[in-house]
Amino acid sequence: MKKRILIPTDYSTNAFNAIKYALELYKEESCEFFIFHSYYLSGFSKDNLLTPEPTDAELERVRIKSERNMSKLKVQMKSFEENPHHSFQYMDVFGSFYDVMEETVKKESIEFVIMGTQGESDKKTVVLGSNAVNVMERIRTCPVMAIPATVAFSKPNEIVFPTSFLTDYKETELDVLREISRLTDAPIRILHVQKDKKLSKTQMKNKALLESILGSVPHTYHTLYDLEIKDGVRSFVQSRESDMIAFINRKHNFFGSIFSNPMVKELGKYSNVPLLAVHDVKK
Repeated sequence: MKKRILIPTDYSTNAFNAIKYALELYKEESCEFFIFHSYYLSGFSKDNLLTPEPTDAELERVRIKSERNMSKLKVQMKSFEENPHHSFQYMDVFGSFYDVMEETVKKESIEFVIMGTQGESDKKTVVLGSNAVNVMERIRTCPVMAIPATVAFSKPNEIVFPTSFLTDYKETELDVLREISRLTDAPIRILHVQKDKKLSKTQMKNKALLESILGSVPHTYHTLYDLEIKDGVRSFVQSRESDMIAFINRKHNFFGSIFSNPMVKELGKYSNVPLLAVHDVKK
């Protein structure tokens, strides 16, 4: 059965780079790729009753523009479509980016979202753009990976996995982490930043659970003391020149403590590192 991967595009260079990264990562795997674009009228909101309905002429204008861009992308994609393991669907949909994307992920049973860190609308000083941050927060039924514009695919030397051991783990939420480790032969470096010298009973139990889930996947444990989590992760990644960071995006928990505003500047330290957000899947 083919793995179903959605890749949003705004037709930017960063978005096309994310497409190439995804195709290379899953080069030997049977996959169906959904190349997804949504277009909208600036200023229009279906939730705002005071906003006038767009005219047919306005809708036709943005539709034609989007179709032209999608046609250009399809031409670019011709050489990539030769892989017999891969099939493609191109989706050009009118509607709010997040709403339409959430609907598409659900309707098409998407298993993984891979996207660029920056879109055309993001300031060049912002490393993880607003769309990438919001997709990581809003798409919670499958993992999301954000690929920086400067990163061409190569097998990562290791995947850094920061964790607190404070909550339990599920096989389903870690499936993609194990899968990427297998596809790239990259060991997982489990990083715990702690203030106490000893783990609590709960942490010990959760660490044992994580050990059982990872099983034969190559992995090692690392501990840093008396540091803020963001500083510990940054120092670890920089000192080892790690090529990828993965984390469990538990709502208003670990993700927020590291990556939410005003942490945007800190993300500059990870500008050349793909970020993988896996979710606390309720199954």
